[in-house]
Amino acid sequence: MMNRRLLGRVALVAGTVLALGLPMVSMAADETPDALIKRLSVDVLNTVRGDKAIQAGDINKVIALVDKTVMPNVNFRRMTAAAVGPGWRQATPEQQKRLQEEFKILLVRTYAGALAQVSDQTVQMKPLRAGAEDKDVLVRTEIVGKGDPIQLEYRLEKTPGEGAGWKIYNLNVLGVWLVETYRSQFAQEINAKGIDGLIETLVARNKSNAAKG
Repeated sequence: MMNRRLLGRVALVAGTVLALGLPMVSMAADETPDALIKRLSVDVLNTVRGDKAIQAGDINKVIALVDKTVMPNVNFRRMTAAAVGPGWRQATPEQQKRLQEEFKILLVRTYAGALAQVSDQTVQMKPLRAGAEDKDVLVRTEIVGKGDPIQLEYRLEKTPGEGAGWKIYNLNVLGVWLVETYRSQFAQEINAKGIDGLIETLVARNKSNAAKG
């Protein structure tokens, strides 16, 4: 389990990550994964700097933007399934739907406040170590601003068929993978209370976060 200070710093950085895609432009089918991350990162930094409502932590606006712009670039079903772990396969379709909904709200509410702290950061891309035929790649970036540079890594998969393109399914902030961090927390809930118990815990946490906001 991460300590509170590290979790807070992860939240600060990942807040920018979770708001990727503002504003969204049509994604070219032949766009490389590092080009996608570069474009989205620049877009979000520029947009947040110019949006007073996001800077003020307007959660409804953040959620609306996430629904419209972030989700098209994320395989959120895969991300939720990985975070839930083996219990996902035992969950009913309705339970899976609820888990995705509550997990998304948890992430957005947890990190929305971090967007207000975006100021003079810029994103530098690291060389992409991937072959032309690779379907699963790691894109490494570095956020540069005040203080030490922050390493940020993305796992992306190539999506076949119509609307083909690259989708994010995990991210690493300061050496901590987001999905794995939540998996350890969710496993404890599932072992103690089952899938419904995890859903109830997420609902309660989201209501608590909403009351604080």
